[in-house]
Amino acid sequence: MSELTFVDVCSGAGGLALGMEQAGLRPRLLLDNDPVACEILRLNRPDWPIDMADLRDFDPAEKSEVYDADVLLAGVPRFRSSATVQRSSDDEAVEMFRTAMYLAPAVRPKVLVIENVPAMVEAEELASVRELAHAELEHLGYELHWTVLNAMDFGVPQDRKVGLLVAVCAEYADAFRLPEATVRAPLTVGEALLESMASRGWPDARRWAVSADEVAPTLVGGSTNRGGPDFGPRGSQRRWQRMGVYTKSYADEPPGSDFVWDPTLGDAGLVRVTVEQAALVQGFPADWRLTGGKTKRYGLVAQACPPPLAAALGRAITSVLSHASSQAG
Repeated sequence: MSELTFVDVCSGAGGLALGMEQAGLRPRLLLDNDPVACEILRLNRPDWPIDMADLRDFDPAEKSEVYDADVLLAGVPRFRSSATVQRSSDDEAVEMFRTAMYLAPAVRPKVLVIENVPAMVEAEELASVRELAHAELEHLGYELHWTVLNAMDFGVPQDRKVGLLVAVCAEYADAFRLPEATVRAPLTVGEALLESMASRGWPDARRWAVSADEVAPTLVGGSTNRGGPDFGPRGSQRRWQRMGVYTKSYADEPPGSDFVWDPTLGDAGLVRVTVEQAALVQGFPADWRLTGGKTKRYGLVAQACPPPLAAALGRAITSVLSHASSQAG
């Protein structure tokens, strides 16, 4: 059986691609227009084929290696507020969604995955986008699955809902099943960050980790249009503060051996987390290196698809495609 392959456009920090790799797929091409994103991808996977280009300028005819890839992935820019969508028919997120979808006739993947916020699946204001997808993709012989999955059900220490469109070619559609939860109990922030928090000799790391016994709220912000490192709205900040975490900025490094953790002292007694620790909260492995300034690194992390969720989806895809291939052989 030949190795299954994927093409990933709007790759960002590599969350979708890393998950697919963990599920056993090999990349044919990764595409992103952000030089820092491409630098991060090359830093971590120097053997991956990576192009820096805007999706809207991408011509598959100039990249023959993308033809007949098994899976086409697109983590397109996040849909913003319903008011923004209503005001502008050429909103960037809608435009990029369409552009990614229109690659399907050229690439001819067996499965197309578009990842975004839950609004893509649930918002009434985006019903026309979903209708367009059905009109275009069903015409090509795909069966569409719209779903919202929570990353904490797949071992990510974060309450993060992810919207997915999974379009499966008709010959595989009956056998395809969306992934089910891979963990019985969510991984807590303390469990996820203990090793990192203790890396510079902080003696209170384990005591803090025991108290940080819940999942994090959704990492927000980081889009190219707004915001740097951000702990979110007040409700999210309060959840972080309950875990003894400082919420006004991200740190440059984990706490040192002289830091005294004492939430009763207010901000001075709260521990600060780093952008690299935010990446752990997003489900990236500890050895996934980031580059660029703090705001840029955080933005790419916050906008990424959690790799463990992508891996679960990848396994669901490989299960049906591999089985079909073995049956045909």
